[in-house]
Amino acid sequence: MDFALKTYQSLLKVLLKQGYTFQTFQDYLEKPESRSIILRHDVDKLPKNSLQFAQIQQESGIKGSYYFRIVSQSFNPKIIEQIARLEHEIGFHYEDFDLASQSIRNQDTRHKTQNEKEKYLAEKAIELFEKHLAELRKYYPVKTICMHGSPLSKYDNKLLWKYYNYRDFGIIGEPYFDVDFSNVLYLTDTGRRWNGDKVSVRDKVLKSSHQPSVISRQFKKTNDIILAANKGELPDQIMFTFHPQRWTDKPVPWVKELVLQNAKNVVKYYLIKRRTS
Repeated sequence: MDFALKTYQSLLKVLLKQGYTFQTFQDYLEKPESRSIILRHDVDKLPKNSLQFAQIQQESGIKGSYYFRIVSQSFNPKIIEQIARLEHEIGFHYEDFDLASQSIRNQDTRHKTQNEKEKYLAEKAIELFEKHLAELRKYYPVKTICMHGSPLSKYDNKLLWKYYNYRDFGIIGEPYFDVDFSNVLYLTDTGRRWNGDKVSVRDKVLKSSHQPSVISRQFKKTNDIILAANKGELPDQIMFTFHPQRWTDKPVPWVKELVLQNAKNVVKYYLIKRRTS
């Protein structure tokens, strides 16, 4: 059964067998190994699921990076501290441009041009970013960040860095800006599948003709990746993005997530079509 913890454990087992080094994103930025895997986890909700992932990795001597949102369905200091004690990295899954846009009243921007409105929102967003980062740093010395896609928002949260520099806040990296994806294969479970480009609003990387040749493969199921790994067909450097709320061995939550995600995929597909038409 895909998107079950047993399947996840099988994936880790075969990657370990293939001799990969598992690095946190911070470790990769500071000293990348020639044959390495970055396990990135976007903790959108259900943080207890992320703790399960962290425990499974710790049992195998593996480290990963966990990006927490500041909203209540993600931000859980107790679990953040538990994951940190297992020697995993904690990062900030920021969405401050979207949060700023939700807090602004129409009359505040009514007479502004689009560029003026965007800059005004950025000013509000950077205030939120600094505040939220400080809150998360009460529990871990955060050094890396990663944007939350906010698919229903008209704003891309990465837009904040058009006006500001995250390095001014002691941040050393953001995957969408600081990873050379011409050399690193990017695999994400967005859409509850591994080839979900058509239903991914923003969890995408720029593609290059020089990317690892395996990028052309259409991995749909986790077992497709496992088979490719067993055959030695995966490249030397990979970033995986997991959304742990999708992964469970419990039948009822598993079916619930399947149904909800399929419905979300339909909505996101039409959102993408509308924005690109």
